[in-house]
Amino acid sequence: MTEFRVAVLPGDGIGPEVVREGVKVLRAAADRFRLTLTFHEFTVGGAAYERYGVPLRPEDLEAIKECQAVLLGAVGGPAWDDLPAAVRPEKALFTLRKELGLYANLRPVRAYPELASASSLRPEVTAGVDLLIVRELTGGLYFGEPRRRDPAPDGDGWVATDTLTYSTGEIRRIVRLAFTLAQGRRRQVTSVDKANVLESSRLWRETAREVAREFPEVALTHQLVDNTALQLARAPGQFDVLVTENLFGDILSDEAAAIAGSLGMLPSASLGGRTALYEPCHGSAPDIAGRGIANPLGAILSVALLLRHSVGHGEAARAVEEAVAQALASGARTADLARGGEKTVSTAEMGDLVAGAVGSRLKG
Repeated sequence: MTEFRVAVLPGDGIGPEVVREGVKVLRAAADRFRLTLTFHEFTVGGAAYERYGVPLRPEDLEAIKECQAVLLGAVGGPAWDDLPAAVRPEKALFTLRKELGLYANLRPVRAYPELASASSLRPEVTAGVDLLIVRELTGGLYFGEPRRRDPAPDGDGWVATDTLTYSTGEIRRIVRLAFTLAQGRRRQVTSVDKANVLESSRLWRETAREVAREFPEVALTHQLVDNTALQLARAPGQFDVLVTENLFGDILSDEAAAIAGSLGMLPSASLGGRTALYEPCHGSAPDIAGRGIANPLGAILSVALLLRHSVGHGEAARAVEEAVAQALASGARTADLARGGEKTVSTAEMGDLVAGAVGSRLKG
């Protein structure tokens, strides 16, 4: 069997706790489906800064590039907020995205019926929601140049400049991926932009129309980002695949956490190069780190994405997703999901339940 190398990057805050459970479930899936996986752990983010003085060592980056997939926890926290940008923990994530060529971020959002009470939206609004946000990851305001501060002409402080830039090629490749993924879903793509104001969005809309001609079986609609934000809260069931630029996708995918009941439920996959990166959408949550109460399901569902997109084993991915659903159906809740006096389980207990559900089928 071919060896599949997984780089494990626990990171900061609750990152090590949730990654530990993700690896536990990944090992269970590997045992069940006879996959040969090897795990290689690296220190990144604030933890790396404390140990090495940098958020990601060059030699670790080169070793990570030799792996087929990366499982990341989270980076950052208040302890490092005052550091220069070049050595902030988040620099590790931006470097990985750039060096690994990760231009596409996939964020699936599913409403589990058992978690209807955990959502701030009414159950009839979230019922049956299963959507996918495809976010462009290496362009836009986060990466545009120039990025600087200049003295204000009137002498009153500063003028800050961030540049929003997109090329036709950048837009085409992310929109094409969205259409390709929609072919295996409900064949609907919503392209999100701000074409009534931004020139970059007008190019985005024109390019989306161009790509749509390659996929006549997939329906394309355009929607302004402010209306999309409203519709995600009002009627999210209308969406199948949403494709959007970097900043809009960052904001909308966090809003969509309300549908799932918690940001802790959302996984993500960053694709583009030979090595893909998988991580839960939540942050490092330093206020609850080390308490054993973090929700590991975002990390565990990221493992399902790893199995699907990097290992290419859809059956193993479905087994993990079904195990998560089974754990929730059994009544297991971490603190962020519990409502009305529901009993909670720890981070490790939730991981054990999911891993056990995956592994139990070895006997079936």
